[in-house]
Amino acid sequence: MIEKIVFNLLAFAIFIIVFGRFIKKNDTSYVYVLGLEFLGIVINFIELIFNIHLNLFFRILIYILSIIIPAVILIIEYKKKIDFSEMLNITLAKIALNSGNTEKAKGYLFKLIKKYPESYIGHKTLAEVYEKEENYSVAVDEYIRANGINNKDIKLNYKIADLLNKDKRANEAINVLQDILNRNPDYYKATDLLGEILYTNERYKEAINVYMNALRYNPGNYDLYYNLGMVYTMVNDFQRAKEFYQKAAQINSLLYNAKLSLGQIALIAGDLDEAEKYFEESIKGEDTEAGSYYYLAQVAILKGDKEKATNYMNIAIELEPSIYDKVQKENVFLPIMNNIRKPNRENVFENKKNKNVTKEQKVLNHLSKTCSLINSLNNDDIRIMKNIKEKEIEQKEKQREN
Repeated sequence: MIEKIVFNLLAFAIFIIVFGRFIKKNDTSYVYVLGLEFLGIVINFIELIFNIHLNLFFRILIYILSIIIPAVILIIEYKKKIDFSEMLNITLAKIALNSGNTEKAKGYLFKLIKKYPESYIGHKTLAEVYEKEENYSVAVDEYIRANGINNKDIKLNYKIADLLNKDKRANEAINVLQDILNRNPDYYKATDLLGEILYTNERYKEAINVYMNALRYNPGNYDLYYNLGMVYTMVNDFQRAKEFYQKAAQINSLLYNAKLSLGQIALIAGDLDEAEKYFEESIKGEDTEAGSYYYLAQVAILKGDKEKATNYMNIAIELEPSIYDKVQKENVFLPIMNNIRKPNRENVFENKKNKNVTKEQKVLNHLSKTCSLINSLNNDDIRIMKNIKEKEIEQKEKQREN
């Protein structure tokens, strides 16, 4: 009997609080909570009036309806500073969104924002819906509105920059990312995206500054060293590029990218032995691509070993059939063209279809840029690299003599 009295008092008190919120906020969403509470209280009164002994299931149900659900809602409202109407509409919107009905999801969110124009979670969730629809421009507007309500969310600021970049608004994205890094210089995701945008837009010197500043907070980061190597390559500072590629290779010897680039720089300098060494090391790493074998074939040709060149080139074409079309246009491979096998493109597609396309595409783009850079070099560039290499050899010999 005492347990039932305590239950009724507690249930009635919670009912009064919820009803008070309903009146104060003039929010009909609370009717659903009041309805659940009322149902639980009625079942309990029926048990008392007719002296019915309900089983455990109904006793638990009464507590859930009358006390637990409304109490949890009140606690969340207090802790999260959010009204039940916001919770309800956000929940319904996410259910609709997960079921693929974006229009219905937007309907719930429009209703919420109309009632609560300053709802941070409302604008943020609506932005997520537009982002899922790839309507980046409108998504950015909603994220900015959410940011105006709560500008302390660094992840939200990063999201705005990311979508600005996807919406082809690079300069705006750069400004947002620079602001993030001014406040949080160790936020690596902002550094990574900012460097990528600057690199893509050929603002290489600015990208160098971004990556160099990031090294203070991430001194052992492979990607930073590798990216610096790429950027210095694009500004034709091959000596600095080589230094950073070497540091990247030291940090992670299993990733082939840095060693492949080191081999390319050695090839530019005319040091075939060093180039061959790096290319051979690169094929021992993870995620090896056709580029390593392609360049090994080129080195073998330059050294006069046609048989080895043919073997390497056949492997390269097996991994990436498009190389066959490229090889046909390059005079350096004319001596072995008759021995190169034409690719079976369908089989290669089957073998590669499960690979990470995004990562592969980045690698191919980098190789394409590097090859374009190599082809654009003039004799002065090559002579400078040779002089640097000769000076390195002389210094090593002097050190040995001493």
